[in-house]
Formats: sequence, C-alpha cells, structure tokens
Amino acid sequence: MIRDDLKAAMIASMKAGEKDKVATIRLIQSEVKNKDIEARTQGEIKDDDAHVTAVLQKMVKQRRESAEMFRKGGAEDRAATEEAEIAVIETFLPAQMSDEEIDAAVSAIIADTGAAGMKDMGRVMGEVRARHGAAIEPAKASAAAKKQLMGG
Repeated sequence: MIRDDLKAAMIASMKAGEKDKVATIRLIQSEVKNKDIEARTQGEIKDDDAHVTAVLQKMVKQRRESAEMFRKGGAEDRAATEEAEIAVIETFLPAQMSDEEIDAAVSAIIADTGAAGMKDMGRVMGEVRARHGAAIEPAKASAAAKKQLMGG
C-alpha cells in the first residue's frame, strides 16, 4: 500500500537527514489525511491506493502549475523547489504510461466506444479512468483524447 511506502520513506529520510524529502512526505501525508476526512463525510473509501494516488496526482498537477508561474515571474529558485517536490511525490505514484502508450490506449477506447467528436469526451475520459486508473496521468490522457477526437 502507498501509505505504508510513505511511512517507510519518512523513517528512512529522517534517519538519512534528508530534510527536504521529509518535508515533502509530511505534506503528502497531510493532504492524504485531509482527503480522508473529506471522504469520511461522503461515505466509505473503496480503494485506498486509488484514493491516495488521486491525491498524489493532484499534488503533482498543482506543483507543475506553480513551477510554471514561478518561472514566468522570474523566481527560478522557487520553481526548482516545486520541481524537487514533484520528484519526491512521483516516487510514490504507480508507474505511469508513456505518451505512446497513452495515445494507443485512448485510440482503443475511442474505437471501442464509437466516440465521434468532442461531445463524447466525457464518455472517453470516464472509460480511460475505469480501464487505466492511476497508470494514466489525467491531463495527458485528456490532451490525447482531445487531439484524436478533433481529428488531429
């Protein structure tokens, strides 16, 4: 389980004196705990790893956006900090599909569902999540689906 990996990495990082990594893992644990509390009010969590993976993917997306904004603002050191956090967070994510694999998976789903245009985007993305879950980064899958549905 990802939670166990987080605990083990926290202990190892603390023993190794990796302060930045410890801080990032604490951020991850805090975000997961917040999501747990939020999920408790909405019912039971069915798949814990999928739950944690969704949190991690959201954190990566937020940090990529922040790094881009810092770069535009000329704060290269802060962008580098965000990217260092991304590197730590990604170590806990399941292996991600390559761009070629994503294109192939999205093509197969479009063929299977008979999607014909952008009006079918929601159906395609729902099927992407159902079939590939955490192995596909949602933003990349969305870009691939959009490109293929628009005839690109």
